[in-house]
Amino acid sequence: MASFLAKRLTLMIVTMLCASFVVFAVSEFAPGSVARRTLGPYATQQQVDLLSERMHANDPLPLRYEHWLGVLVGAIPDPLENPANGLNFTDPRGAQYFGNFGYSTLYKLPVNDVMWTRLGHTAVLAGIAFALIVPLSMLFGILSGLKEGGVLDRSLSVICITFTSIPEFASGVFLVTLFVILWPIFPGTSPLDTNGGGGWSIASQMVLPVAVLVLYDFGYVARMIRVSMIGVMEKPYIRTAILKGLSPRQVILGHALRNAMIAPFTVLLLQLNFLISGVVVTEMVFAYPGFGRMLLDASMFGDIATLEAATLVTVFVAVVTQFLGDLGYMLLNPRIRVR
Repeated sequence: MASFLAKRLTLMIVTMLCASFVVFAVSEFAPGSVARRTLGPYATQQQVDLLSERMHANDPLPLRYEHWLGVLVGAIPDPLENPANGLNFTDPRGAQYFGNFGYSTLYKLPVNDVMWTRLGHTAVLAGIAFALIVPLSMLFGILSGLKEGGVLDRSLSVICITFTSIPEFASGVFLVTLFVILWPIFPGTSPLDTNGGGGWSIASQMVLPVAVLVLYDFGYVARMIRVSMIGVMEKPYIRTAILKGLSPRQVILGHALRNAMIAPFTVLLLQLNFLISGVVVTEMVFAYPGFGRMLLDASMFGDIATLEAATLVTVFVAVVTQFLGDLGYMLLNPRIRVR
């Protein structure tokens, strides 16, 4: 197990390094110089040249990446924090610390002051949705798998396929029409502010965004669990358990469920990637101040520092969830042995 963990952690570090280089290289080849994008369109060419020199923007790409990585890990101070630049960029953490993603030209704040707040908002939304998606998809998937081809299976399958086929913006508009316009029992926006949200509580502002995510995502997971449940129920050990006189509850909970969840377990964890970085549409529909909306705003504005930081965080979430999925798969399936 120790060897397995060491290998996977090493692979995660290598993956993050490769991803960071790709992200940095792509952003460096964006139109316009880094210094010009930082200073804005009204800066003089002399100011741009001076900042380019201090940021090592004229060095070869590998050297620029080395300098950027040094700032990120806290090995060297951020040149933007130099008072001689006259930029008034101040970070309460200082100019040199681990995880320094730079300064956001869109929000006029350090990237960390913006990104982690937005990521926390999305994590709350994703956590609530995930806590509802798991039991709901398991319930629908298990019931469909136990009654394959029956009326219940067909009915639940139609429900799952229908909800999964409806885009997020369409289900969002539909729910707003029902519960905001026709029956005004929920707010139409979710700014996470009781004043800006028309006096609605934070809990009520979360209902419709969570509902959109659950309706869109649970059907896909339920279908995966259904297929896995059907395959497990056809195994010889299930028939043996039934012939031994075990009750249906004992057969399902004691023998079928754990084995049926081996394959969908990885799928369930991978939904966290979608719930963290793939909820841009939902956040835009409900004006939710989350991570996905921040990523979209930064890309439209050309905020390179925020884009780089958000992309690296998204890759990190994907790598970690994949690692947890492999670890959970190994624990659920005792036939797998790690050396």
